[in-house]
Amino acid sequence: MAPPARYCVPGERLCSVDEATAGGGTYTRHGFIFSSLAGCLEKRSEDNGLPVVSVVRDAESQLLPDVGAVVTCKVCSINSRFAKVHILYVGSTPLKSTFRGTIRREDIRATEKDKVEVYKSFRPGDIVLAKVISLGDAQSNYLLSTAENELGVVVARSEAGVQMVPISWCEMQCPRTHTKDFRKVARVQPQFLQT
Repeated sequence: MAPPARYCVPGERLCSVDEATAGGGTYTRHGFIFSSLAGCLEKRSEDNGLPVVSVVRDAESQLLPDVGAVVTCKVCSINSRFAKVHILYVGSTPLKSTFRGTIRREDIRATEKDKVEVYKSFRPGDIVLAKVISLGDAQSNYLLSTAENELGVVVARSEAGVQMVPISWCEMQCPRTHTKDFRKVARVQPQFLQT
């Protein structure tokens, strides 16, 4: 019967460097090996003498954006037909790796879709709340929509580098220079705010 697994927390002292060699999920300091992760302690015997001590996390599944999920993303580039984004959060959960997304011109607003101009809705660097409408694959991106009132730009910076404040559903203003820029502004609901 296998011995029960020993669980470690970050910063926990595991053993002396004289007893083992530091492996993955560990670090050495002042002659001791410490855990840098929360997970299970693993000791592997090596041919050259000292065993290797490592800390491994349980095989946790990567959270993926799903159809209907509200995601937080950062605008990377825009053109006349769509905005390219990196998805950073699903709901309030940060992702371990970013996923690429696309917000097409026709998915920016629910009304007057033919009059929408991408550069009047988003700018590179904007933080946007969007909803996943189609899953991506290895070659393509997730398709996202900001067609609801609660979705759109939540954080934008002016050319002066100051965070802009929304003044209407389609404009934001720099508090320093008082210049106005067009954006598809989100009417943020409390459940979408990050804590």
